[in-house]
Amino acid sequence: MRQSDLILTALAPAIWGSTYYVTTQHLPDGYPITVAMLRALPAGLLLLLIVKQLPAKEWWCRVFLLGALNFSIFWGLLFVAAYRLPGGVAATVGAVQPLIVIFLARSVLGTPILFLSIIAAVTGMIGVALLVLGPNAELDSVGVLAALGGAISMAAGTVLSRHWQPPISPLTFTAWQLTAGGLLLLPLALLMEPTLPELNTENVLGLTYLGLIGAAFTYLLWFRGISRIEPSVISTLGFLSPLTALLLGWGLLDQSLTLIQAVGVIAVLVSVWLSQYAARRPTKTIPVTE
Repeated sequence: MRQSDLILTALAPAIWGSTYYVTTQHLPDGYPITVAMLRALPAGLLLLLIVKQLPAKEWWCRVFLLGALNFSIFWGLLFVAAYRLPGGVAATVGAVQPLIVIFLARSVLGTPILFLSIIAAVTGMIGVALLVLGPNAELDSVGVLAALGGAISMAAGTVLSRHWQPPISPLTFTAWQLTAGGLLLLPLALLMEPTLPELNTENVLGLTYLGLIGAAFTYLLWFRGISRIEPSVISTLGFLSPLTALLLGWGLLDQSLTLIQAVGVIAVLVSVWLSQYAARRPTKTIPVTE
């Protein structure tokens, strides 16, 4: 595992952390599925125009399944959780994803379960909770199930994207999945949400950022990283997303940064480092009965 691959891949979740700021500050409120569709589909079609390559017929089902797991189902459940739960609760439940990845990777890829990887994932979950979980957080069963379902969807998408590696460039693989995910979101947006109001320049720039930078560029880095980095390592990089969101809120929205949140920042960084250390030095594994 090269450090350059790790740094490039880490840029993706770090940039995803800006999604909340861009969405709340520069886009019309109340159109989550439509915004998700506009984030994925135009970017995917643009990349398709660049690569000029469609999947072979045996890949269509896999591409649409990956597009559903990584985009349609994940984003859809994420927005349900965001509406039903306080943001901190949704992020904390979603932080279980690295643990799910570890066990899915064992089942699908045969990757050994490393004790240090488990510790890294749990440390990251605690760090995210310290970052975003408020003292008055309330639970909603539907919201919790949606957040957990979103974590399972993204974890499955990560592992299967590693398992199914077509002989194409990461750019082409990204184009296929973004387009498939956007197409699956299109009917949901049309059926479940009202028509978008007329967009102003600020709205257009916000959608352009989410599509070109927040989707096309970042997922190119993410899928490239999935093909080169162990799933247990890449999944903990997702903890950088709430970390970026917190720092943007502190720097741009004048939100406070408490001592507990500072401890959470340290815990997240320790989690990311520990997962790399575990991958480089596999010491103790947890036996799994076949």
